[in-house]
Amino acid sequence: MSTVTLLGTRLAEPGTEFVYHGEADACEGCPYRSQCLNLSPETKYRVTSIRENAQTLECGVHDGGVRAVEVEPVSVTANVRKKGAYAGSTNSLPGSCPYVECPSHEYCEPDGVDLDEEYRIREIVGDPPHDICHLNRSLQLVELEVED
Repeated sequence: MSTVTLLGTRLAEPGTEFVYHGEADACEGCPYRSQCLNLSPETKYRVTSIRENAQTLECGVHDGGVRAVEVEPVSVTANVRKKGAYAGSTNSLPGSCPYVECPSHEYCEPDGVDLDEEYRIREIVGDPPHDICHLNRSLQLVELEVED
């Protein structure tokens, strides 16, 4: 289900994905707060469409202003512990990893999820992209459900 919100003009393109981090200090006193701060913090979204005939509004955060767009939460692809990982089960991410050059790092610490939370697995994607986990973790690449 899509939600109408305001987004910086540089990001306001269909298909753009972003993680909403919540209110910035510059939002205080803004007349558009209720239309702009209506997403769930630390959730990943995709722009599905730009509202036609929407004007660009001034913004203290986005130097090019903001426009009305429709967004939807998107699922997150992540590595989880292999043990007990199957579609419909809940699992948590394995925790932080210092090996930022590893091809799996973006899946071990993906944007839009909290490392301390458990998430329901929507589907099993397959094996992680790395050949060897330097932390000796047994991992499974999955698609996590997102909350609407």
